[in-house]
Amino acid sequence: MTEISRMSAFSDGATGGNPAGVVIADAHPPAPEMQRIAAEVGYSETAFAMPQDGAWRVRYFAPAAEVSFCGHATIALGAKLALDHGDGVFDLVLNDAAITVEGRAQAGSPWAALQSPATRSAPIDDALVNEVLALFGYAAADLDPAMPPARVHAGADHLAFLLTSRAALAALAYDLDAGRELMLREGLTTILFGFAETPRRWHTRNPFAAGGVYEDPATGAATAALGGYLRDIGWRHGGAIDVIQGEDMGARSLLHAEIGPQPGSSIRVSGSVRFIED
Repeated sequence: MTEISRMSAFSDGATGGNPAGVVIADAHPPAPEMQRIAAEVGYSETAFAMPQDGAWRVRYFAPAAEVSFCGHATIALGAKLALDHGDGVFDLVLNDAAITVEGRAQAGSPWAALQSPATRSAPIDDALVNEVLALFGYAAADLDPAMPPARVHAGADHLAFLLTSRAALAALAYDLDAGRELMLREGLTTILFGFAETPRRWHTRNPFAAGGVYEDPATGAATAALGGYLRDIGWRHGGAIDVIQGEDMGARSLLHAEIGPQPGSSIRVSGSVRFIED
């Protein structure tokens, strides 16, 4: 019988965060079985880890498909590894990258920090911008001109659309099937919508239709990609941003991203983790 740990990453104390399944075993089950387990767990992602040459080989499955990288499931995995093996930094081998996660047990209040894969960002064409705006019910005037829409990456591809007001962010709504079609066509994991309350305090929302999930309450990979994008455009982040996500869906989550000066380099994303009672 497969043992599944259910944990909520980037939690706000005893509430919020993004639920993830964590399966640690001597060997991965076959891919169809991992897909079946992820669908049965029903969370946006489940991480499957096995020991490999002094590191951990990790694969991530959403209910509908395998994904190349998942931040919140990595944070949950880091906390579980710390609880099982003691505090430390753990090497992870993903499908397309090698990263690390630091985990601390912290007397039953675990915490973890991932180092993302390399980051990059690039502008997107007007046709795609207009298609996304129409899908989510926005107008060009809702976009912050200081931060143009972009394709952003930190282990997985996302689009980033930065808005002019918190009210506009709260109004986000879309058709799940149409969103899934667009995201699969464009090779996207999520589309990130954000609002900068201050240069270092952000509010974000992340539709995850590609994985069969309307919205993620906390998205570490997209937060890392956002950090890389802000560095690329010269945003005055002061070396770090704090991100509030999930508030509009009743699952307030807290993420912290540290942004170094080197273009393309890894972003460190951290947060608290809590166990979910069966």
